[in-house]
Amino acid sequence: MRPGKTLLLAALLLASGLAAAQPGGETLKPVSEFDRITDRQERAIALFTEAGKVLNSPRCLNCHPSGDRPTQTNALSPHQPWVVRGADGFGAAAMRCATCHQAANFDSARMPGHPKWHLAPASMAWQGRTLGQICEQIKDKSRNDNMDMAALVKHMAEDSLVGWAWNPGAGRTPAPGTQKEFGALIKAWADAGAFCPRG
Repeated sequence: MRPGKTLLLAALLLASGLAAAQPGGETLKPVSEFDRITDRQERAIALFTEAGKVLNSPRCLNCHPSGDRPTQTNALSPHQPWVVRGADGFGAAAMRCATCHQAANFDSARMPGHPKWHLAPASMAWQGRTLGQICEQIKDKSRNDNMDMAALVKHMAEDSLVGWAWNPGAGRTPAPGTQKEFGALIKAWADAGAFCPRG
């Protein structure tokens, strides 16, 4: 392919959000980096702030939209085609998530996939919220699917749909770090009292 055509194709792919993702590159600090913080509340807030790099990444935000329509790409663009949450988070009756999203990523079509592909509950929508608001929200059993702290830590560290964020398929930047590192930060935050950032 001639250089001019290659540049034009790259520009079209970038504009459509289908260009290959750049390697994530963003890391998470290990829990040990926070050992020097002696104040328990300050340590918990620092740990959650680090974990917030994941919670505020496009891989999480797209599935925790502020409305009933998911978003997509790193730009948090409205989902195309137009789909909605539906009563159970798995889409409307005529357009279920599994109609397009299969059990695994389908890279040749740039289609992400997972056996349980769906939106987070509306009570866990956090696009546009501060990290402090997200923190309070995920701790609230009335909004987090009735998870206590142990269940919340397990969900973050082990749930395979959460884990998709680190294996999002072609054209998507993975969440920072690894799910294991993220889970360790969340556990350390919980162990330090689960205090939330202010504001």
